[in-house]
Amino acid sequence: MNKSRILIVDDDPSIRKFVRANLNIRDYAVTVAENGLEAINIIKRESMDLMILDIMMPYLNGYEVCRQVRESSMLPIIMLSAKDEETDKLRCLELGADDYLTKPFSLNELLCRVKNLLKRTQGSELAPSMLKFACGELEIDYDRRIVSLNGQEINLTDTEYRILDYLARNAGRIIAPEHILEKVWGQDYLDKRRMLWTNISRLRGKLNSRPGYNYIQTRPGIGYVIKGSTSKHA
Repeated sequence: MNKSRILIVDDDPSIRKFVRANLNIRDYAVTVAENGLEAINIIKRESMDLMILDIMMPYLNGYEVCRQVRESSMLPIIMLSAKDEETDKLRCLELGADDYLTKPFSLNELLCRVKNLLKRTQGSELAPSMLKFACGELEIDYDRRIVSLNGQEINLTDTEYRILDYLARNAGRIIAPEHILEKVWGQDYLDKRRMLWTNISRLRGKLNSRPGYNYIQTRPGIGYVIKGSTSKHA
């Protein structure tokens, strides 16, 4: 079985050494970068399964690295920062990061988040018989893991894809925020409604085919739903 490949990007050598050693012990293949420019170059020439990305770095900060990566890749990203402000966390999520940890962080918490993020991005929970989901101009090709609108592919982050996937497979049902949070992020995130709202807002922006219409509809005080959909099976 191939090892999961993780890129650690941090200008603090002690953090790089500490995280790398603990990931290596757990049989991950680890690459490190000292700054954002080095990280971008590594991603261009090597295939990675996950990136642990510090925000405050010289040459190119973590925000810009995340933005550039999201232009062409769904690579899972965990952001690290000494900042604990809500605005900083939301900025990371709006740029497409999948998770956020504040320094100093618990090693066990980081390892748990790495494991859960890899599990949900590398595993497949779809029934083998389901090939596509279609709703109006929106289509999900499960076999190729592609989302398209009007025949044009939409670049979604892994988190956005999983939210859309979960709602699509429960089309017509109103799904409570807690159920989406647990399914996409895990039980430790049941109180992170703002994080869910941010991701759904960004997802809606990408799926906005015509003004005033949203594929993902809100039922105030209840949850979210995709209506009027059809599923295609083998």
